[in-house]
Amino acid sequence: MDDWSFPPELWEAIGLTLRLALASSLVLLVIGIPLANWLNTSRMRGIVFVETLVGLPIVLPPTVIGFYLLTAMAPQQPLGAAWVSVFGQPLPFSFAGLVAGSVVYSLPFAVQPFQAAFRGVGRELVQSGLALGLTRRQVFWSIVLPLSRHGILTGVSLSFAHTMGEFGVVLMLGGNIPGQTRVASIALYDEAQKLNYDAAHAYAIVLLAISFAILVVIALVQRRQHRHMNLVSN
Repeated sequence: MDDWSFPPELWEAIGLTLRLALASSLVLLVIGIPLANWLNTSRMRGIVFVETLVGLPIVLPPTVIGFYLLTAMAPQQPLGAAWVSVFGQPLPFSFAGLVAGSVVYSLPFAVQPFQAAFRGVGRELVQSGLALGLTRRQVFWSIVLPLSRHGILTGVSLSFAHTMGEFGVVLMLGGNIPGQTRVASIALYDEAQKLNYDAAHAYAIVLLAISFAILVVIALVQRRQHRHMNLVSN
């Protein structure tokens, strides 16, 4: 690295990446909490199949997810046609398409910590709420959810960090359009392909710093949750 510096387009890509991670995390927070509660409490036959489907992105190659999402979002398909009819532009190769793909790709990283947090709430607290005349919905929102805040924060942080490092899904769905779909991981790969290692190092260091900070937050939250559970049990 003879003349190492931050390229001017780096902050545009980093800003887009942070926007994508924030938008995806917010969507996952909204849909993940009720989904996790439903998976925990549902007695529907086949719930294991649904739970497996939610966790599939953990083991499925990102390019496979990206390919099938790209196919489903095509204007010729019902989902893609509906999007075009409402918003007037295709969903693939747009920021909205990246958000949709990121939500699917990071879904288990939010839902599974949510599920674990909800299961960690003492059954006696739930039964006490029901005995006081609260409905199960009221018990969830007034007792279970507040006591699960550390697990929820962990799930949101994990999904945020996971989105920050996406490559295969965003490449398949968004390509490499500056200012629209060129996130930091794509920009880093692009610079490395051009043998521009100074710029690639700049992208890598910023992503490393952000990811490290997020993991520190997750570790602190988990330690605090562990101490809280010990105090409650004692």
